[in-house]
Amino acid sequence: MSIRKVPFINGEYYHIYNRGVDKRNIFGNKNDVWRFIKGLLIFNRHKSVGSIRDELGEYKIYSSKATVDFKGLVEASGDLVEIVCLCLNPNHYHLLVKQVSDGGISKFLHRLGSGYTRYFNEKYKRSGSLFQGKFKAVYIKTNEQLLYISAYINLNYDIHGIKGDDLGLVFSSWDEYAGKNKVMNICKGKDIILGQFKDFEEYKEFAEDVAEGSKEMKEENKKEMKEEMKEKNKKTEEERKKDLLE
Repeated sequence: MSIRKVPFINGEYYHIYNRGVDKRNIFGNKNDVWRFIKGLLIFNRHKSVGSIRDELGEYKIYSSKATVDFKGLVEASGDLVEIVCLCLNPNHYHLLVKQVSDGGISKFLHRLGSGYTRYFNEKYKRSGSLFQGKFKAVYIKTNEQLLYISAYINLNYDIHGIKGDDLGLVFSSWDEYAGKNKVMNICKGKDIILGQFKDFEEYKEFAEDVAEGSKEMKEENKKEMKEEMKEKNKKTEEERKKDLLE
């Protein structure tokens, strides 16, 4: 069994993320997004849960948010990790969490990943891995990094330029931070972020600056990769011509 390079310590913050194998979508429709959110809540408990089907019943496993008492699910969750913010995109997800129980992150992400994979494979009649290996984890070392990552995650869908129909497969805690989503207060740990700003508008300005900088950096990286590929192809062509002359 491989040992993670990043140790998970109670009271510390981590950026958790993963994407679909071969960059495939992990959500086929909005109900899949709600099923993943139910997993975020139900699997974040000390109590062992066999499956969400056992917890909610056959009908509610596939149903939308309207048929589920999310307030009750939120109140009962939080034993393993405290969620600070999140963003679910069509082919990947990001979470910022604080571990609050020994082994909490590993236990939570194992339950979440394996449970959702079983659900997805059963629904879409497929087999095998859904996610690209184990979830990735980055230890948050400073408060500056904590604030930056919160903005990067909250506006991650915008940074990636997700538009049109794909926006229907997005769920971000941005609305919760803005006070627009009072029913689903999933992010019990958001005060560590918002408490450092005068109000949401000040945080919004900060977050949008981070998002804009991330988009610019993304474009620069694309240009660099194109230049590197162009240079590589040029060298390959020169080597091919040289071989023909020898």
